[in-house]
Amino acid sequence: MVHSPSTYVTRASTRPIYLDYNATTPLDPAVVAAMRPFFEQQFGNPSSGSEYGLTARTAVAEARAQVATLLGCAPDEIVFTGSGSESDNYAIKGIAFARRAQGAHLITSQIEHPAVLATCRYLEERHGFRVTYLPVDTSGMVAPVAVEAAISAETILISIMHANNEVGTLEPIAEIGQIARRHGIALHTDAAQSVGKVPVQVDELGVDLLTIVGHKLYAPKGIGALYVRRRTTLDPLIHGAGHEGGRRAGTENVPYIAALGVACALAKEQMAGQAARWRVLRARLLAGLEAQVGPVQVNGHPEQRLPNTLNICVPGVVGEEVLARTLGVAASTGSACHAGRTEPSSVLLAMGVDPTVALGALRLSLGRWTTADEIDEAVEALGTAILALRNGT
Repeated sequence: MVHSPSTYVTRASTRPIYLDYNATTPLDPAVVAAMRPFFEQQFGNPSSGSEYGLTARTAVAEARAQVATLLGCAPDEIVFTGSGSESDNYAIKGIAFARRAQGAHLITSQIEHPAVLATCRYLEERHGFRVTYLPVDTSGMVAPVAVEAAISAETILISIMHANNEVGTLEPIAEIGQIARRHGIALHTDAAQSVGKVPVQVDELGVDLLTIVGHKLYAPKGIGALYVRRRTTLDPLIHGAGHEGGRRAGTENVPYIAALGVACALAKEQMAGQAARWRVLRARLLAGLEAQVGPVQVNGHPEQRLPNTLNICVPGVVGEEVLARTLGVAASTGSACHAGRTEPSSVLLAMGVDPTVALGALRLSLGRWTTADEIDEAVEALGTAILALRNGT
């Protein structure tokens, strides 16, 4: 069992309140401690036959088992990667090229992460694949019936995210999984945002491939994993020696792999308690803001969404301008991959939100060390900025 201190650091009064955990998370102290030996004394190559290599190899195996335990799969179904984007690329390109003889049609949604959308467009433009981009309803949810209607004899892969990174809507992956199995089609889900926040069990979801990202659950940036169900064949994305069961060449990043393993063990221990706490804090945040500035539009499914995520549109203001005036709060207007944009969120537009309304979006995401006092401070700071912008002051 892995334990973590109840607090990360005491926030200095000059540091912004962090409400952007969906963008990235700080490293848990227990994760940092797990990494340190492999930067210092235990620096061996896992492929080496020496004692150093054995220590590194054992650490990789332990981490693989920890990730597998969180997802409810076998350790040999976990492939370590360098990022969530790599995992998405490997899943989609790997299936596309391995099954090209069976067909050249893929199904995804309009609100996927850029790592999925850009990969699909690449396959269309450079390799002649056909991709169906399914719409979502006003809550950001893909309809399973629309997935089944899009299937053709040429369909070889369905890739639908588990939870949207902007509005937090949880997609009906288990239902889509049943459809995929009936038709003999591989199913991939990007679970970067959901793993560690809600239960994610690969057999319950019925997925063949699942993306996990370290820096979304208190591990470092630069480490990810891809769950690959047994007997699922992928064309290699990185060629070389036989690392990761011959599925991903390159000497293993032992410190970061160990970090991801510990992060998954911590998530399994803390998930239920944290989710309940986040729901209380999220309700406090919404109620406080509406008490300050009046009604706001809450985006995403009212029930089927991540417990830590609040995405709202505030009437009469532009979200980026609110955050520019609220230096005491670190948050975002949507996906971190689109930071600095002035156009409305493509996710909100796909959900049918009016472009003018969508410009008022704020994404406020809570994490392991968010406190009630911080919520109250953030409400005061955001409310003051919103009212000032409305009044033109």
